[in-house]
Amino acid sequence: MSKDFYAAVEGRRSIYAISKEQVVSDERIQEVIEHAVKHTPTSFNSQSGRVVVLLNEQSDKLWNITKETLRKIVPADQFASTEEKMNAFGSGYGTVLFFEDQDVVKGLQEQFALYADNFPVWSEQSSGMLQFVVWTALELEGFGATLQHYNPLIDDAVKKEWNIPDSWKLRAQMPFGKPAAPAGEKQFKPLDERVKVFK
Repeated sequence: MSKDFYAAVEGRRSIYAISKEQVVSDERIQEVIEHAVKHTPTSFNSQSGRVVVLLNEQSDKLWNITKETLRKIVPADQFASTEEKMNAFGSGYGTVLFFEDQDVVKGLQEQFALYADNFPVWSEQSSGMLQFVVWTALELEGFGATLQHYNPLIDDAVKKEWNIPDSWKLRAQMPFGKPAAPAGEKQFKPLDERVKVFK
């Protein structure tokens, strides 16, 4: 599938209705995600981003963990909608977990003390860029995806289940699969309220 950059940026939307139907090979999924991890910019070339890709039953396991974690804190009479949402995320082909390695961040804080307060912020910015690149790359491959944030509620269970290093801080979860329905219509605020150009 081939699109230009602008079409890919525009096409990347939150797609909630996804299926387990295979769109490309698992090897291709790994290839595009590794490419994103390698080439997405980071401050001081820190390369602090870490990614775990969960496919098939492994992805199902994540959303079951999340569902059972939420069951403990969501009132029983309100849990049906939460369960429905978790089942929807679990209906996809896979999930990408985004982490930031805090050992890298702390190392930079020690090495460049003058910028110590900035490195956690820059780490978050780098993670956001990586999430966008991966999301857009998945869209290019024909997948639909959304970005979710059930951290820190699920952090300990995720680290235990997949033997994740303690220094990796979970930042986001991206369930993806073959789109089963298009994204809803998006409303845009006037650009002249959002962009200022001075000549």
